[in-house]
This record gives sequence, structure tokens and C-alpha cells, in this order.
Amino acid sequence: MQAELCWLDDPRVYRVNQMPAHSDHRYFGSEEEYRSGETAYKKLLNGKWKFCWSKNAMTRPADFYREDFDDSGWDEIAVPGHIEMAGYDRINYVNIMYPWEGHEYRRPPFAPSSEGQRDDLFSGAEYNPVGAYRRRFDLPEEMRGKRVSLFFEGVEQAMYVWLNGKFIGYAEDSFTPSEFDITDAVREKDNLLAVEVHKRSTAAYLEDQDFFRFSGIFRDVSLMARPELHMEDLWIRPQYEPDAGRGEVNVRLRFFARERKDISKSCCRAVVYDRGGQAVAEGEIFLTDDSIAGSGNAEGGVSGCSSTEGGIVENCIAECNIQMAMPGKVTPWENGNPYLYRLELRLYGGDGSLLEIVPYEFGFRRIEIENKVIKLNGKRLVFCGVNRHEWSAESGRCIGEKERQWDMDCMKKNHINAVRTCHYPDQIPWYYLCDREGIYMIAENNLETHGSWGKADCLDATWNVPGSVPEWEDATMDRARTNFEVFKNHTAILIWSLGNESYAGETLRKMYEYMKEADPDRLVHYEGVSFYPEYKPFISDIESRMYAYPKDIREYLEKEGDKPFILCEYMHDMGNSMGGMKSYMDLIDQYEMYQGGFIWDFIDQSLLVEDEVAGKRVLRYGGDFDDRPADYEFSGDGIVFGDRTEKPAMQEVRYYYGKYGK
Repeated sequence: MQAELCWLDDPRVYRVNQMPAHSDHRYFGSEEEYRSGETAYKKLLNGKWKFCWSKNAMTRPADFYREDFDDSGWDEIAVPGHIEMAGYDRINYVNIMYPWEGHEYRRPPFAPSSEGQRDDLFSGAEYNPVGAYRRRFDLPEEMRGKRVSLFFEGVEQAMYVWLNGKFIGYAEDSFTPSEFDITDAVREKDNLLAVEVHKRSTAAYLEDQDFFRFSGIFRDVSLMARPELHMEDLWIRPQYEPDAGRGEVNVRLRFFARERKDISKSCCRAVVYDRGGQAVAEGEIFLTDDSIAGSGNAEGGVSGCSSTEGGIVENCIAECNIQMAMPGKVTPWENGNPYLYRLELRLYGGDGSLLEIVPYEFGFRRIEIENKVIKLNGKRLVFCGVNRHEWSAESGRCIGEKERQWDMDCMKKNHINAVRTCHYPDQIPWYYLCDREGIYMIAENNLETHGSWGKADCLDATWNVPGSVPEWEDATMDRARTNFEVFKNHTAILIWSLGNESYAGETLRKMYEYMKEADPDRLVHYEGVSFYPEYKPFISDIESRMYAYPKDIREYLEKEGDKPFILCEYMHDMGNSMGGMKSYMDLIDQYEMYQGGFIWDFIDQSLLVEDEVAGKRVLRYGGDFDDRPADYEFSGDGIVFGDRTEKPAMQEVRYYYGKYGK
């Protein structure tokens, strides 16, 4: 297969040769690796890459992926990182508008108002920058002879990949992982990886979030190796009965093998440990050519595997379940006591050799709606939440462990108990951190199409996507599916969000149905349906609104309330804001169906730059980079400045959230 530039212009093409999305579990090849926390099955490719920037696709070095291409005159760029933050291209902040408005006329392909426009909207655009990346690497000895993949955790916005001159694949969806099997293309020595990143494609219509419009490889890039039999996916589904205090856990496993003989007679053993390291449950499955058998070990007070199901299917994939009942009462997971159990899975080959160890921490908790009230573990839940962009004043949306930990410490210190990942999936480590620290999550899908329907003075849905436009359905559904598959094991996720400010329509309805079928144990949220009331019964489990006045909330709860109410955004903290917080917090005690909200937002999107007059570094906001269109200081509406200094408004948050968020 050859790469086609026209994919940039067609919403029906959004992933080419990508591996299916799977759980974000780690895996180790030996007990020694597991104890050390380092695995030979993973190698980071971060660092300095060769780089060339072009203003558009017509002027890019189209054959840069060839092995005989001369890149000696190229610059170097840091990966991960934004192209704009490295000094190429222009920095631009926009809220609702698409970044080309006022410069070019574009409408989404296949939308009613798109008739008569050019077909090469992005591939033939005069301005649509392209970043060409090249990196050489040797395959580590431990990975040789194994199945190997390339794992990109985040690339904005459309990416073509080649290895050793061979086209590997294409990806969109900037904020979820893209993985490609490179087993047949990789060499032991001197591999050439070439990645071409286009700033915009039709994916831009689905990624119109309120943020700076960056591009590039901005999250980690890794090589991943797999043993001959590999645990490709797992889904841990703990079940908890609050009244009885009982729990059981069902683990669904999917294995991949290059040959059927690698599956035959293999074995997977599961052990659950409590916080003190005591084994409290275990089970075992055996994979054979025609069946999967289960057994349990009830010695030493350990309960066993009560049922298994599944079998080997074509393409050398095996699927099975292990169900384990927990002895006695379990300790539930919640804010204030985020109790996690540790599941350890050990996979053995037919000869008894250890192939891999997969650990995963999980908690027992139950999220449900009872009598129109959201309850966690049988008790009414109150969200003292914030919306959080990933942000650094130094490096934009490319952040690290230091920034993540600071954010978490700040939230806990100020009694913030919940976070909405506005408006895209976050870096994988953030979900683990929320699990460990007991922060409730609304996990948002990478979808916002605000500019295709929302205008400053009116609603205009005549060119809205995805809406009910069939050609946009698959790409949009794929984003929801990937978000679910990658993060499904995280206890902190109580609610899936279909996206933000994307109006409504048949595609959103189908996304809701998919999420409810795939994961009946969680709730599903979507605020944008408030603009399209005909779909209210079909898209969200919750009445979710933005910036509703307290009187409007009272009116809903007293007259028409048929769902629990949250404010997914409120207290827009821009300038001298936060003064009316009490009027919202009073509602918590007055109405059981009112269950709190999420402040907009946690941190200013501002950048540290050298002031040409003062000669010192200052924080700059949208519009300060001669960017047009721009929404100017609207990028500064956090309770924390961009340099992570708390604003005076934080004292309001700490006081009122201190009553309910502990």
C-alpha cells in the first residue's frame, strides 16, 4: 500500500494499518524486571530527531522517507514537543472558531453546505504546515525475533509513518495512542523511522477545542516487543455490593500468538493482593487447541476461579474470562480512601516457561443512579471538580511527571475531588495517578466541533458535524471506541463523556449506545444535547449544563428534573471571578439531585516568553503572538496561573470545596 495525500481531505479515512486499540497495561518478561519496574519489552524513542518544516504539502520533501535521502542539512527537534514551541510556524489560540476562519472558506466535506467547494481542502492548501521527522535506531537484542510495534501516545494532527522506506500506516485522533505492527519491516541494525505530520486534516473539524492550536509529536514514542504468546488486552470488571460489602472480579483476557502452537497448553495464573501484600483470591486458566479449562486454589483462605469461558479463535487469538470471588468483605475505593487491590497475571508457555507478567491495580466501587441521584458505593456523590487542560507555560501541552504531580498535590490540598479531562484523553500516567489518589474522573472523548455550529450570536447547525452525516460517523465512533478500550481498567473513571460542544444527532446517539453496551457499569455524559432537546432521552444519563444560573438549576430540579444535575463547567475563572461560588454550593444541601460541578478551569493556558522591553520572562496569552483569529485573554481562565502559581480565587475553592470534597 502507498500513502495517499488525499486522505487528509476525506473524513472516511482516519486510520490505516493501525493495530486495534487495547488496554494500557504494562508487561514484564521476568520476575527480575517486574521487581525493578523496567521492562526490556519497551524502548523509548524520545530525544533529538532530524526535522524539516514546510509551509504546505506542495513544498514538503515528499521523498524524505527514502533511505538514500540526504538529511544532512536538516535541523533537529525534540520529541516529544510541539513544532510551534520549537520556533517553527506561528502560535495561535482560538476558542470557538476554526483557525482558518477569516483566511479561507471551508466547510466539512459531505455536510449540506459543502457543495461546490474544492476537494483538496487541506492537501492543496497554501497554508497547512508539514513537519518531516527522521530518526535512526537499532533494535535492542531483547526485542529481536519478536513481534514489534511502534507506539505513538500523541501526535497532532495527521500522521504518515514509514520504516526503512516502507509505508507503515496513517493515523488521526491526536490524543489517543496510535500503534503499528512493524515486525516485517524492522531490522536489527540501523533502522530509519520517518514520520510526516500535517497540522490540519478533516480531523480538525473534530478537534476544535478551546486551546492553542499546536502540531507535532507531542507525547512519547516507543518500540514495543511481544513474546510468542502475549496478553494483548485485559478488562478488569470489579463488582461491588455496598450493602453486603461483598465483591468479585471478572477479568476478560485476550491473547495473541504468531502461531497456534504457541497457544496450545499455555497457562495464565491470576492472583489478587490486598494493600498489605496478602493474596486474597486467585484463579487459573489453561489454553488448549479446542477448549479452555479453569481451576481454582482454595488453600490458605484463598478463593478460587468459579467460572471460565471462551476458546481459541482464528488469527491465533484466544479469549477467556477468569471470575474470582473475594473472601469476606472488601474495602471500597473512594476519595479519602482510594483503596486499590493489585492483580498479577503470569502467562506461561506450554513448556512451563514464564513469558510475561502483567500487573494492574484496581478498586471496588459501584457507580449508579438511584431515584434520580448519582450514588457511589450506595451514598450520594458530590463533585467538587475542575476541568483540566494538560498545560505547561514552558512547553504547552507537552508535560511530564513533575507537572502532573504538582497538579495532583494542588487538587488534594484544595479539596478538589474530581476532574474532567477537558476536552480530550490525557496522558496515560494521569489516569493511574487519579486511581491512586482517589480523584473521580469524567473521561472525555477527543471530540469538539464547536466551530461547525456555535457562533458568537446564534446557533447555526447547517454545517454541523458529525451530526447525522453518515460519512463522519465511523471516524467519530472510532474515537469513542479507542478512548474506552485504552482506559477501561481505571477505577477513577466513573463517567465516560462523549465529547464537548458538538451539538447532537444520530452519531452522538450511536456513541451513547455503544458506550452503554460496552460498559454497563459506568455512566455516560454529554452536555451538548441541551441544544437539541429531542435527543435528551437518548444521549446522556445526566442533565449536564454549562454556566447555568442558580435560578435555572432550581427551576429544572423543581419542575422537570428527571435526571441528576451537574454543571460540567461553571465559575468561569477569568479575571476577577469566583465571587458567586456560594450561590452554587448552597444548592448542594437544598437539592439531592444537584450533585456539584466542575470549575472552568484549572490552569491558565499562557506561555512564558522574553519581554522585548522589560528584558524578563512574562506570561503571554492568546492574541499576544500576532495570531489571528484569536480569542485573546480568554485562554486565561484557570484557578492557577500558567506558571502554576495559585490565584487568589483559590481561597474560595478551598473554603467551599472543603465542606464537601474531603
